[in-house]
Amino acid sequence: MDSHTSADSRKQPSLVQMYTKIALVVSSYWVISISLVFINKYLLSSEDLKLDAPLFITFYQCVCSICICMLLGLLGSLFPSTFSFPALKFDYKISREILPLSIVFVGMITFNNLCLKYVGVAFYNIGRSLTTVFNVVLSYTVLKQSTSLPAVMCCAVIVIGFILGVNQEGNTGELSYMGVAFGIIASLCVSLNSIFTKKVLPAVEGNIWRLMFYNNINAAVLFFPIMLLKQELVTIYNFDKLYDVNFWAIMTVSGLFGFLIGFISGLQIKVTSPLTHNVSGTAKACVQTIIAVFHFNDVKTALWWLGNLCVLGGSAAYTNVRQKEMRAAHALEMKDKDVEAGKGSGTS
Repeated sequence: MDSHTSADSRKQPSLVQMYTKIALVVSSYWVISISLVFINKYLLSSEDLKLDAPLFITFYQCVCSICICMLLGLLGSLFPSTFSFPALKFDYKISREILPLSIVFVGMITFNNLCLKYVGVAFYNIGRSLTTVFNVVLSYTVLKQSTSLPAVMCCAVIVIGFILGVNQEGNTGELSYMGVAFGIIASLCVSLNSIFTKKVLPAVEGNIWRLMFYNNINAAVLFFPIMLLKQELVTIYNFDKLYDVNFWAIMTVSGLFGFLIGFISGLQIKVTSPLTHNVSGTAKACVQTIIAVFHFNDVKTALWWLGNLCVLGGSAAYTNVRQKEMRAAHALEMKDKDVEAGKGSGTS
């Protein structure tokens, strides 16, 4: 019996190993996510580049994700014991089923980048802070799901933080109302994206990698006519750094990080929990804001910081409230099942 116990203990990772793995994954998520925001900010509104082609930048990131998926799919088929990645083969029927999500996805990443183009990195978190509020509104209007009073109060705190942040950013003279509008639309698209993702996942047999593959293909196709309409291809053709290796290296790194953020987010949820992932994202946003303020030498008022605190605190509190409600609902469901099982055994 002792030999079995020792063998099992050797198979099970130690507490130190588990905590080390979690720390590595969470820190990787922070580094990749924060780096992606700063890289995108550089590409979208840097004085060095002076490139006014946000749609092309987003289009190129989608193309990078497609190429990475295809490469990993090829490696998965050649070395199945080393790379556990599904084989990817394009199916027009599946692509058509994914299309509604892809339209929302295009809106989400486009308005995210447009928001980042017109507002500072420090304000970016406030500009996109209404996602949780839209989640509640859409859950009620679309899914017909009611929301508890504590959750609504958390949303009210977020809205107060948003209004306060916008007001204080306006007082500094740095506020772009267009950027705020893009941030609000981006928040709505993020909420819609989660709803449509759940709806179309069965089309790809619940495989998130296949969904990413089809979603980015559809998005790239959708972007092309919009880029033609906005004449961004002409802008790229006349861009003075079109043949600059450094420019394309940064573009490719942004595409790689765009792919990695999807992977590392899923991995963080896997090694921790959805609640911890949301808390980690909130904490990351706080650190990102502080880094941006110091990096760009911004001067912010106490009320501006209070607005950020309301947004971050309200988001964290909402996550905690929803987690407790889900646990209570699950416990009630299990209790009802036990009661039904008891009645069944009694009648038999």
